[in-house]
Amino acid sequence: MFDSVSLFTHNRLVLVLNSIHMTKQDLINSAASAAGVTKKAAADVLEAVLGTITKSLKKGETVTITGFGTFRVSKRSARVGVNPRNPSEKIKIPAMKLPAFKAGKGLKDSVR
Repeated sequence: MFDSVSLFTHNRLVLVLNSIHMTKQDLINSAASAAGVTKKAAADVLEAVLGTITKSLKKGETVTITGFGTFRVSKRSARVGVNPRNPSEKIKIPAMKLPAFKAGKGLKDSVR
């Protein structure tokens, strides 16, 4: 998809441990090309999908995309930790909710 010249010239992608990270704009460009729509239309759809997933997670709902995976809210209980600047000092870490993703069978199989 990208050649080494475009990687160097545009400096859009970061190479880490021989893997390429795709940016949001790269995803929009790829989706627009694959679907034969404008980049604006692809960007609007991506924003709508991400917004819908985010709103559902804020409500505590689970979002399942069959064959791709499941987004859910994970709860982490409060705990006592150690201050990294002063290891002898204990700090309270409050309970929090975090987004979590579990890959579906289709995604797992395609990556393998």
